Amino acid sequence: MSKHVTHWINGKSFDGVAGRQGEIFDPAVGQVSGRVDFASAAEVDAAVAAAKAAFPAWRDASLSKRASILFRFRELVHQHRDELARLISSEHGKVVSDAAGEVARGLEVVEFACGIPHLLKGGFSENVSSRVDAYSILQPVGVCAGITPFNFPAMVPMWMFPVAIACGNTFVLKPSEKDPSASVRLAELWAEAGLPDGVFNVVHGDKAAVDGLLEHPDVKAVSFVGSTPIARYIYETAARTGKRVQALGGAKNHMVVLPDADLDLAADAAVSAGFGSAGERCMAISVVVAVDPVGDELLAKIKERVAKLRIGPGDNPESEMGPLVTRAHRDKVASYLDSGVAQGATLAIDGRETPVLGGGADGFWLGPTVLDHVTPEMDCYRDEIFGPVLSIARAGSYEDAVRLVADNPYGNGTAIFTNDGGAARRFQNEVEVGMVGINVPIPVPMAYYSFGGWKASLFGDSHAHGMEGVHFYTRTKAVTARWLDPSHGGVNLGFPTNG
Repeated sequence: MSKHVTHWINGKSFDGVAGRQGEIFDPAVGQVSGRVDFASAAEVDAAVAAAKAAFPAWRDASLSKRASILFRFRELVHQHRDELARLISSEHGKVVSDAAGEVARGLEVVEFACGIPHLLKGGFSENVSSRVDAYSILQPVGVCAGITPFNFPAMVPMWMFPVAIACGNTFVLKPSEKDPSASVRLAELWAEAGLPDGVFNVVHGDKAAVDGLLEHPDVKAVSFVGSTPIARYIYETAARTGKRVQALGGAKNHMVVLPDADLDLAADAAVSAGFGSAGERCMAISVVVAVDPVGDELLAKIKERVAKLRIGPGDNPESEMGPLVTRAHRDKVASYLDSGVAQGATLAIDGRETPVLGGGADGFWLGPTVLDHVTPEMDCYRDEIFGPVLSIARAGSYEDAVRLVADNPYGNGTAIFTNDGGAARRFQNEVEVGMVGINVPIPVPMAYYSFGGWKASLFGDSHAHGMEGVHFYTRTKAVTARWLDPSHGGVNLGFPTNG
C-alpha cells in the first residue's frame, strides 16, 4: 500500500487535511511509493506555537532531566537503527548498510549532547571587586528551526536538534520532502523517550514551509544544510528578520595526491569517497588532483576498483551503491558527462554503461563515472554535481595543486595523500578549507568537534555540533553580584571602580 507521511506537531501526528501533497519515490524502481503532506502557513504556525508554548517548561527543566531523556532517546534510536536504515534506503536509494552508518554518525551527536550538564558550565570569578563576584551562564535562545537536505535524512537533522534540545530550546524540523519518513520516526522515538509535547516538531513541505519558518517572528534561530544558493538565501532572509543563522552550503572537495603517496591507498580512498552514497554527499571527493607524474598510474588503479563495484537496489545485500534520489537529479548529473567531453575532458569511465543488479528497470541509475584531464573552466569542475562523477585534474607541482584548491569558491572539505609529514603539515596550514584530511578522504569531524566549511560553503559564524553548536543554541549572560554585609551601607555618588 502507498504510504502517507504527515507532520508531527505537539507530540502527535497531524490530523488535519493537507491542501497540498508531494510524491515520495522508490528510486530503485522509479515508482511512487507514497505521498507527503505539505505544510501551509497554518501548519507552520501551529508547529511554532507548540514549540513556543513548550519552551518555558523545557527551558527550566533540570539538566539531569534533559540528559536522562537524551540517554533514553539514544537507546531507542540504537534499538531501531535497522528500521531507520531501511526507511532511509527505501526513499533515498542508498544501500542499507550506508544508511545504517548514517544513523550511527547521527547518534554520535546525540551521545555528545548527553553530556549537556558539563557542556553548559559557565565561568565564575570571585571578588572581582570588593565583595563582588562575576559569572557567566549559558541560556537557550527559544524556538529553533532546522531545514535539512535529502542526502542524509537522519544524520543531518541529528547534527542539529539533539544539541538544541539539550541546551533547553524547542525545535521545528523541516526535512526534505523527498525522503521524509525518518524524521517522523525520530519524532515518535522522542515521544517514547519522554520528551514533553511540543519540544520537537516536524513539518513537511517546500519553499512555502521554509519561508514560513524563516519569516516567523517566534523562531529565534535557524540551522540549514544544503546547496550554496539556498544557503545564501536562508542566511539573508533569516538574518534580515533578526534570527541567528548557521547555513552550511555546497562543496567541491579536492583530494591532492602527491608523488610520494601510497597510490593503492589513494585509489581506494578516491573510489570510496567519490562513489559512496552515489556521490550524494557534501563531503564526497569530487576532484582528485594528481600531482605529476602519478596521474596515469592513479587513474589505472581507480579503474581497477570501479570495475569491481556492484550497483543495485539498496535492500540487496550485494549492492555497494544505489540509485540517485530522483529522475530529474539523475538526468542532471548525467548531463555533465556530455558537457565534460564537449569541453575537453576525457570520459575514462562511463557510468551510463554500468550494469545494475536485477536489471534496474526504471530506477534512477547512474554508475561510477570518471572524467580525466578536467580543468577549472569546465562546467563539470565548476559546479557541485552531487552525484557519482569523479573528476581528475592534473597539477605540475604541490604549489599548483594548492592554488587549484585556493581558487575554488568552495571551502568545505579537502584531503591530501602523502607520506611526507612536512608536506602534510604545510598543506593543513596553507589550504583555505574548513575541514582537512591527511590520508583521510572524508574528514568529517567527530561530534565533539564542529562540522563546517569556509568561503561559499558557510554563511554565518557557527559550525554544526561540537562546542560551536552549543554556543549557537545558547546565549551568554554575564552576571555581576554583590551581597552586602548587613553592617555596610551608605550612599556614594562617585563613579564605580574596581578597587
